[in-house]
Amino acid sequence: MTRKSWFRYFQYDERKETPAEARNVLLIVAGLIAAVTFQAGVNPPGGVWQDTKEGPDGHLAGRAIYSYNTREFYIFLISNTLAFSTSIHLLISLTHRFPFHFEVILATASMVVTYASSIFAVTPDDLVKFRYILLAAAVPFAIRFMLQVYTRLTKMIGPRTSPRIREPPYERQIVLPVNPNGENA
Repeated sequence: MTRKSWFRYFQYDERKETPAEARNVLLIVAGLIAAVTFQAGVNPPGGVWQDTKEGPDGHLAGRAIYSYNTREFYIFLISNTLAFSTSIHLLISLTHRFPFHFEVILATASMVVTYASSIFAVTPDDLVKFRYILLAAAVPFAIRFMLQVYTRLTKMIGPRTSPRIREPPYERQIVLPVNPNGENA
């Protein structure tokens, strides 16, 4: 089996899979992404300092060790938060109108609050500009909102029609009645 055929073999095919099967796969994938990114936010790479050290190279107990590499930590934090909020958005969207949907939203909201409080706890106050983290968390929801607004507006306005392009005149054949003598009238 070639690489291309292997890739095509595992692609989604709407002739084979039902929407329910696709939704179930997306729920599993979104759940795994949410779990991994949540864990990375609660226990950041490199762990946290276990002691407090005074001085210019000091640190506080409970702060992320990785946070002292400011640029890299920002990239990690924003990417992780974006992945986390996207997976949360998927979970909420895919369970819409399911039984116990309110409970799913409540549990998910609690998980988001726990994630945010953990990030705030392990990140030094002077290093993090929380507006970037909040922006990263809002991106998936904002994109979905803008797409829905766009879809509704285009339905209200109707399809765009381009101005008619005049077609060049075409030749008409005029058929004249023929006299019994074979001459045209």
